[in-house]
Amino acid sequence: MTKFPSRRSTAVAALGTSTAVLLAACGGGSADEPTALDPDADLSKQTIVVSNWESYMPEDIADIVKTETGATVKVTHHATNEDLVAKVTAGGGDGLDVIFGTAPFLEAFAKEGLLEPIDPALLENWGELDSLATDSAVVDGQTYWAPYTWGTTGICYREDLVAKTPDSWYDLLTPADEYKGKVTMMGTDRWAVLPAQKALGFSANTTDEAEMAEVKELMLQAKPSLLAYDDNTFYERLISGEAVMVEAWDGWCNYGTAENASIKFAVPKEGSDLFVDAMAILKSSKNKEAAYAFIDTVLKPENHAWAAENILYNVPNQAALDLLPADLLEQYDVLGARRDEMLQGEALTDIGEAMSLYTRTITEVTAS
Repeated sequence: MTKFPSRRSTAVAALGTSTAVLLAACGGGSADEPTALDPDADLSKQTIVVSNWESYMPEDIADIVKTETGATVKVTHHATNEDLVAKVTAGGGDGLDVIFGTAPFLEAFAKEGLLEPIDPALLENWGELDSLATDSAVVDGQTYWAPYTWGTTGICYREDLVAKTPDSWYDLLTPADEYKGKVTMMGTDRWAVLPAQKALGFSANTTDEAEMAEVKELMLQAKPSLLAYDDNTFYERLISGEAVMVEAWDGWCNYGTAENASIKFAVPKEGSDLFVDAMAILKSSKNKEAAYAFIDTVLKPENHAWAAENILYNVPNQAALDLLPADLLEQYDVLGARRDEMLQGEALTDIGEAMSLYTRTITEVTAS
């Protein structure tokens, strides 16, 4: 049964959180080499704590890991990337072993020395992963996370309620009169500014203040036409017909398609992002052998395929994709025939202290 996770959902009021500011309090600096592991470690004596978004991996993953490796897994949840930052920076991550997060956040953790460099040679299933995804895990010459899911952001729309397929971010930013009050955009983090950035021809990782001033101006012009800033229920608004076009992650658009086949997904012609959600080991982990065993177990094709089949996101693992039912790939073309199109976007990276510029831009627009 498909389960739809509450991932990356953040209230607009939480936008004041700055990853750079929080991490700066931890000090550190990226480590050079992975810690030497004990090849004879008894995993049955090791327990790890994993923090993930709710419903973002199999409910019985602890049982699977226990059966396959002997290690004990305890699972905790974070609601958002920002929530994860708070958890990790409280005591340098003490009490957590493996975390799931989005790449720019993990990159920031790595730069502050909070992550353990990963030795891919110690992961039997690493070779199944797409090199585009694994290359994104390299910071200062070291690999710091194992890609889990990836995808892009675009326009999710009701095919039966619009005159033509939306093909530009301006279809959301400056909608036709008949669609005003029937479009939504995200209000948090990197995705709030993404449509304006790309519409104006800027990088999704820009740190240029003049460019961000133009982004802010375009967002302010767009605001009166919006039904809402919505990071959580936009696909439900499409299902009900309250909205006809929304900014959405490709996987979350699939949740709408599951309920109404008229709900489709489009990647705007100006381009979009490429986000990666991944698993990382914290430097403070006392049970790194079990942490490696957990990651390797998740990456096994039969386990990794669960993510694509149940949360409807692409996974950078061809062997896992090959296990998906044909009818699933037909129903959700972003997992099937259009998969490559979803992976053409600009990879999101950590923008460091410039995150405060993004936060200020979003706050000023949403509060205006």
